Amino acid sequence: MDLNYTEEERAFQSEVRQFLADYLPKNIAAAVRAHDGLTKEMMDEWHAILNKKGWLATVWPKDFGGPGWSPVQKHIFEEECCRANAPRIVPFGVNMLGPVLQKFGTKEQQDTVLPRILSGEDWWCQGYSEPGAGSDLASLKTRAVREGDDYVINGQKTWTTLGQHANKIFCLVRTSTEGKPQEGISFLLVDLDTPGIEMRPIRLIEGGHEVNEVFFTDVRVPSKNLVGEENKGWTIAKYLLSHERTGIAGVGFSMQALEEVKAIAATIKRGAKRLIDEPLFAARLAKVEIDLEAMKITNLRMLFRAQEQGAPGPETSILKIKGSVINQELQDLARRALGPLAAPFPGHVSEGNLLFGPPDTAFNAARYFNNRKTSIFGGSNEIQRNILTKTVLEL
Repeated sequence: MDLNYTEEERAFQSEVRQFLADYLPKNIAAAVRAHDGLTKEMMDEWHAILNKKGWLATVWPKDFGGPGWSPVQKHIFEEECCRANAPRIVPFGVNMLGPVLQKFGTKEQQDTVLPRILSGEDWWCQGYSEPGAGSDLASLKTRAVREGDDYVINGQKTWTTLGQHANKIFCLVRTSTEGKPQEGISFLLVDLDTPGIEMRPIRLIEGGHEVNEVFFTDVRVPSKNLVGEENKGWTIAKYLLSHERTGIAGVGFSMQALEEVKAIAATIKRGAKRLIDEPLFAARLAKVEIDLEAMKITNLRMLFRAQEQGAPGPETSILKIKGSVINQELQDLARRALGPLAAPFPGHVSEGNLLFGPPDTAFNAARYFNNRKTSIFGGSNEIQRNILTKTVLEL
């Protein structure tokens, strides 16, 4: 694998930069830069802009409406989007459910669901975690009982990200209690307008509404909404999670965060010395930069392997672990650098923010608190190490 961009790849990089300069709305870029929270309208607007260009579903094959990019092009696109402060595409429909239906879905499901994901007509959320089943997902208890042409669902899901905006949810449900826990799980597509579904907000520590809990009481779902075979949903769940974990790595976002930390450290002074010149801080910054460069190379290797194999492998756990650790380390460095000048809440403007420009370009270290979750969601880092031990190291 050649790590140097070819002439064609550099031309593609220039094309992406020009597209972002021309079409990324400035108010959306400012909100991303300030970590001020994006409205549903902002997310929908950027979704529509990318879809019109044909650059929305970067992980989809061309046959299903994807751009047909190489792994390097995907990497360049992510890197340039992060540099321009473009928002991350809501992943549940495009990057998670889409690949699942392309591999496991029926022709009817593909023809019906996939175009509506691209058009933005359907907003999907994820129904995996439960109050007693997070990292140990196989212990989930939400039941789906077959009654004629329907499944009847009863149970609860939690930590449902952006569910307040969604009109659809894909769920893991228990359809059998026979054998191992993993053998009785199925994957269902559910319309959130179905009677018997209640969604309640979970308020975060700063008052934000990012996640929800969802309750199912005698919810009837057509059996045609089953993806794959009954009781074989665990295989689908693992396939979907491999795509999710690749996205959690967030190489481009960490590269942008690194530049922000460097800018802070070059501005803040401790006495007469700039923070970036202090040996202990500089050593931590150098270590995380080295780790990030190594992860960037690993990410490219895995993108190439996924292209050859048709899907990411269990090695994506490496990206999930390192990505979350690096991301959290960068947020910690930013918080320590700003000290009492750090913004306590997203969107808060303080003297520390304004060191780097007007409020709409302010750096916001408050994301430190929210990003503590990255070592848990998508499968906790402890679970990912177990996966690597069992499936990659074969110990």
